[in-house]
Amino acid sequence: MDVELTIQQVAERTGLSVHTLRYYERNGLLEPVNRAANGHRRYCAVDITKIEFLTRLRATGMPIRQMQQFAILLRQNPAAVSDRLAILEAHEREVKQRIQELSRNLEIIRWKIQHYKELEISSQSDRACIESGVPQQQPPEDEALTLT
Repeated sequence: MDVELTIQQVAERTGLSVHTLRYYERNGLLEPVNRAANGHRRYCAVDITKIEFLTRLRATGMPIRQMQQFAILLRQNPAAVSDRLAILEAHEREVKQRIQELSRNLEIIRWKIQHYKELEISSQSDRACIESGVPQQQPPEDEALTLT
C-alpha cells in the first residue's frame, strides 16, 4: 500500500507551509487530496511529486494563473500533452531570458568588485609610499577618470 502523509509531514518534506498546501488544493493546482476517516488530508507519493513540480514552476517565476491553466489541462485530458508542452516551452524561454539577464548583471557586479579591489590595493600602496617618504606617481590625466 502507498504510504500516506499528513499535511504537516508534506509541509516539512516540501518546504511549503500548510497554508500554501491548502491554497494549492483550494485553487485547483492540486486535485482534491484524499481524506482519512477523521477528515484530515492524506497525501500520497503522486501528490508529493505534483507538489514538487509546482514548487519548481513557482520558484522559476511561473505565475499562479499559468500554473492553474497547466493543472486544468492535465485534469481535463491527461493524454493530451500539446497544450501543456506549449506552456512549459514558453516558460522555459522566459526562464532562459531571465538567466541571461542575471548573467549580464552578475558580470557587471564582478567587474565592479574587481575595480574596487584594485582601488583598495592602489590606496594601500599609496599610503605605504606616503609613510615611507617615497614620492607618489600621479596617473596620466586620461587615466585619472577611470579610477572612480
